[in-house]
Formats: sequence, C-alpha cells, structure tokens
Amino acid sequence: MFAGVFAACSAEETDSAEAGEDQNQEENNSDNSNDDSSDAGEETDVAPGEKISVEFWHGMGGGLGEALDALVDQYNSSQDNVEIVSEYQGSYEELLTKFRSVGGTSDSPGLVQVFEVGTKYMIDSGYITPVQDWIDKDNYDVSQLEGNILSYYTVDGDLYSMPFNSSTPALLYNKDAFEEVGLDPENPPTTFSEIKEAAEKLTTDDRYGFSILGHGWFFEQLLSTQGADYVNNDNGRSDVATEAIFNGEEGLRAFQWINEMNEAGTFGYFGTNWDDIRAAFQAGQVAMYLDSSAGTRGTVDNATFEVGSGFVPYADEVERNGVIIGGGSIWMANGISEEEQAAAFDFMKYLQTPKVQAEWHLATGYFAINPAAYDESIVSEVHEEYPQLLVPIEQLQATLPGTATQGALISVFPESRQLVVTALENMLQGMDPKEALDQAVEGTNRAIEIANRTSGN
Repeated sequence: MFAGVFAACSAEETDSAEAGEDQNQEENNSDNSNDDSSDAGEETDVAPGEKISVEFWHGMGGGLGEALDALVDQYNSSQDNVEIVSEYQGSYEELLTKFRSVGGTSDSPGLVQVFEVGTKYMIDSGYITPVQDWIDKDNYDVSQLEGNILSYYTVDGDLYSMPFNSSTPALLYNKDAFEEVGLDPENPPTTFSEIKEAAEKLTTDDRYGFSILGHGWFFEQLLSTQGADYVNNDNGRSDVATEAIFNGEEGLRAFQWINEMNEAGTFGYFGTNWDDIRAAFQAGQVAMYLDSSAGTRGTVDNATFEVGSGFVPYADEVERNGVIIGGGSIWMANGISEEEQAAAFDFMKYLQTPKVQAEWHLATGYFAINPAAYDESIVSEVHEEYPQLLVPIEQLQATLPGTATQGALISVFPESRQLVVTALENMLQGMDPKEALDQAVEGTNRAIEIANRTSGN
C-alpha cells in the first residue's frame, strides 16, 4: 500500500486493481508478517531504517483523543516507512486559529483535522493540497466510501479533504415515557406536527416533551431536511455565497414550530452545553431531544430507561430530504515535501480501511466512512446490542443528494451559527420568530460581505 504511494511520487503508473485490493486488505498483506500492515518492504526514497515523520494536528480530546491515538499507534507499528505524530491542539476553533498562524510556513503540520464548517476557509486559504491530487496520482477508488459523506467535502467534482469523524443528528427518546402516555415506543414521531402532538402528551409537571440544544447545527438540519439552502448560489457551491437565505419559509417554519411548543410549555431549553441536555434527558427531565449520532451509545449506556432512536423530524408541508454531515475531516498541508505528502496520504488511506473504520465507529459512535466496515463481525455484534446505532446510518443512506443536504460553504459559518443561537434564545425569551431570524440573517450577511471583500471575492 505504502510503496504504491511512493510510486505515484515518482510519476510511475499505479495499477488500479492492485490499489483497490490494498485498500480493502490492510491487515492481510502476505508480504508482511504483522496484521494491519502496509506494503513496507518495497523500495522507496526513504533511507533504510529512517521513517518519514508527519505531524498531525487534531481537536479530539478525552476518550475521542485516546481512540484516535490508538489508531495512530496501530498505523505506526504496521509499517516501517512513516511515523504519524499526533498532537492535540484544543477545540476545533483553537486548532483552526493555530493553523491560520502557521499555514504555508515550515511550522505547519502535514495533516490537520478541521471541523466541517471550516471547509470554505481551508479551500480558500492557499495552505492545502486537495486530497483529490493524491487520489488521482494513486488511482485510489473513492467509490468504496460513503457518497453522502464525501459530498460535503467535494467542490466542483474534487474531494478537498478526507472525511474522518462524521456524524448526523438523530432523535433520541424515552421509550418508557412513551409507553406511560400511550405512545408507540417502536414508532417515534417523524414530522413537526407529530413531534408537537407527542410533546403535549409527554409533558408533565417535572418533564418537558421535547428539546433542542442551542447549536446552529440543528437548525441547519431542520432546513436541509426540508430541501432548503442556507445561503444563495446553491449553498455557495455554484459560486461564492453573497447572501444568507435561511430566513425563508423553511427557516421560519422551523422557528415557529419551536416557538409554539415553547409557548405551550412543552419545549424545554437546556442551553448550549451538550452535557447539560444529555444529563436532562438521562434524569427524565425531557422525553425527546435531538443529539449527535456520535453521542447515541453513551446516552443509551447512561440512561436508566430504554432509549429509542429516530430520524430528524421534517415539516409536514414537504417531503423528507435528509441530513447534512457534521464532524470533521483531515486536510493535507501544501508546505511539506512530496515525499511527506505521499506518507500523509498513505495514513489517510489506512484510516479508511474497513477494519480501522469498524474500530473507530465502535469506539466513538462516528459513522464508518467506508460502509464495508458495517459488515465486520465486531460491528454487527454491537449493532445487535445497540440497534439505536443503526438508525442514523439508515437516515444518512436515505438522504437525497442536493445542495441542501450537501451543506453550505461560507467562511464565516462559526459566526453565523452563533447568530442563529442568539436568535433562538431571543425568540424563547419572547421575540417574534421572524424578527429573531431576520436579525441572524442580517448579521450573517454583514460577516459574509466583509469576508468576501477581504478575500477579494
């Protein structure tokens, strides 16, 4: 596998059949004695006994960081040519700030993990090499990967970064509470009106029927599942976005839906901290809420009741379109040598192999980028124990392709998300839904205008 990448470095032809075989058999290569190994024994430009070191900045802390470091250690021990140096750089925002300060210099890491809303910045930064360059050099078969995940990071037909930690929202609900009020615990509500009606039945003196975390990501999902774009110019994918349009009828429909439940006392707001809303659900203070698919297993383990999982609800007036990928991807810096880029790409390919993706999926709850991972025995066994994990996978695979579900490309996405949260909180405190949403759009448009002017767009 690794030798094939260095062959591309030397402009030699890589046989696509061999490349495809390598991608799916990283642990079974007969030329090596160790499991999960790459083709390490063939001739490369590396001096004997010398490893190419590639620095990898990431934003995975706690248990996620431990899971990532385990994969890095596994890769480093699987071959003799490359050493990936994994370095935690804080939150996604902190990591991107640090990368901005060193991008294009000798201090830049070779690989950097960036959250999905940093995609537009990274493409425009001038600090990266599109991963498509190496896909083409190595004849790497991306068709083996999940298309609805690749689409977010694909612009004008080119894949710019390699998806890594990907998730979508899911509806989690208290099955015991459903039975208590006469709702079918095996058939969760799917539309706005069904959620609203169920929330009325589930609400008690000490329990809210429904909740959403104060995070712009969830509002974006309520737009996408209605087939609505966040910004103009096909969500910034046919041309540079110049205007936010999320205050159209679809966005207003979502805000009004939340506002009606809030005014009825069936919607509980638990702030912007993921742990707080999860704790409220586990304590029985809310019966239904939207969470990241990556948090599903932890929620099931920590709840004292049976947890159900369902698709993100959609407006009654439309057909369900589906969800947008969240999480992050891995980017290749352009300031490193071609040899180092070849090493970096080899690591990227290793992460996409079915066995590695199976381990990552089970350790973290993130999707397997390579769907073949779901056929691994260790995955099917866990899915049988945790059927809730299957629902987000089915939801993703049922998502309709289009600019709405592909996701928006704007460099000021983090600022816009905060404006949406402010609008949500203002509405929950009594502001008219349209006024609150219009203010978020106005603030986003100012940020877009400044960013476009600064970048020359």
